[in-house]
Amino acid sequence: MTILIAGGGIAGLTLALSLHQVGIDCRVFETVARPQPLGVGINILPHAVRELTELGLRPQLAATAIETAELAYYSARGQRIWSEPRGLAAGYNWPQFSIHRGELHRILLEAVNNRLGGDSIMTSHHLAGWAETATGIRAHFTNRQTGARQPDAEGDLLVGADGIHSAVRQTFYPNEGPPIWNGAILWRGTTTGRPFLTGRSMIMAGHEFQKFVAYPISRPAFDRGEAVINWIAERKFRPDHVWRREDWNRPGNLDDFLPSFAGWRFDWLDVPTVIRDAEGCFEFPMVDRDPLDRWSFGRVTLLGDAAHPMYPIGSNGASQGILDARVLTRALRRHGTTEAALLAYEDERRPATARIVLANRGNGPEQVMQLVEQRAPGGYDRIEDVLTAEELAGTAANYKRIAGFDKDALNSSPPIVS
Repeated sequence: MTILIAGGGIAGLTLALSLHQVGIDCRVFETVARPQPLGVGINILPHAVRELTELGLRPQLAATAIETAELAYYSARGQRIWSEPRGLAAGYNWPQFSIHRGELHRILLEAVNNRLGGDSIMTSHHLAGWAETATGIRAHFTNRQTGARQPDAEGDLLVGADGIHSAVRQTFYPNEGPPIWNGAILWRGTTTGRPFLTGRSMIMAGHEFQKFVAYPISRPAFDRGEAVINWIAERKFRPDHVWRREDWNRPGNLDDFLPSFAGWRFDWLDVPTVIRDAEGCFEFPMVDRDPLDRWSFGRVTLLGDAAHPMYPIGSNGASQGILDARVLTRALRRHGTTEAALLAYEDERRPATARIVLANRGNGPEQVMQLVEQRAPGGYDRIEDVLTAEELAGTAANYKRIAGFDKDALNSSPPIVS
């Protein structure tokens, strides 16, 4: 029994660790020659932290990540709209972690190498195709740098965990086209500065068409009295606006967005200073793909961003990939390395993630900021005069239910993999 995993990102590595946990052999095939700690900050929500805890990784996460204490929404004038405790502070049995994506990837990579062995991850192996055999799958690989063909690999099943530009997904859906841009551009960076608010707060300020998100991501810096602030500056343009859409990940230019945030100097955070003091920034278009009617074809299925790329709203991308890995592992344990296992996994995860993709297109829980901008663009004395208590609490509670991290339901649910 061997599972072939195309893609050594967060979802693919979590799947490898999960399969090893239940005694199923696997190998990971990664396009790049040497995995690098790329990216900026991400959040891991309590339902995903639970799964990483089940894999024995919580001490490593706690050593580098910030245990998020609060999520707070503010208007474009810096006035507080609403806030709520997060993680353990909210009564969950597991924390929420804010962490550098590269650090999370490093933790997973080290765990795979230590537990499965150094030969479990094959680098410079880009999936070039596959064929079903009488007993399973034979996958073909190339070295993308040299063009040379790599040795084939055989297994029972193939899992495409190869990201938003998935070669596996493209094989299933050759006419799908590029990811869908919604008109928003994100500039992302990290800045070492002073802690703000609780020192473990995640904030979102602004509205649908201009927004600033910030949260600390380094426990060592926190222990020194500093903050490594992960930040996202977002502007949304008209759908017909001309932008460098062919560039999916490029160094950002401060002149493109900093003037729009020049007046965002709040008594709790100086946004222009945070942006200017960054080590650098990168520019990303906000993209996703339409939910699919089918993930699994024969002995092959999709996982993580290959299956359900979504807007970075609600802090759900990485967390949903982790949940995919755990549900697929449970299905394989129950049904064996069979097509029936892939279908059982898909039947549970595809509808759940489709709901999140569509909810994020509707602005998710961040819609409260847009309502404030529409109703009180000049500011307000009392938020209660702008939004009802039901609008405030209901928006967040509904999204938690959709995304699978309602506190009471999560705390009382059995482990996915037991």
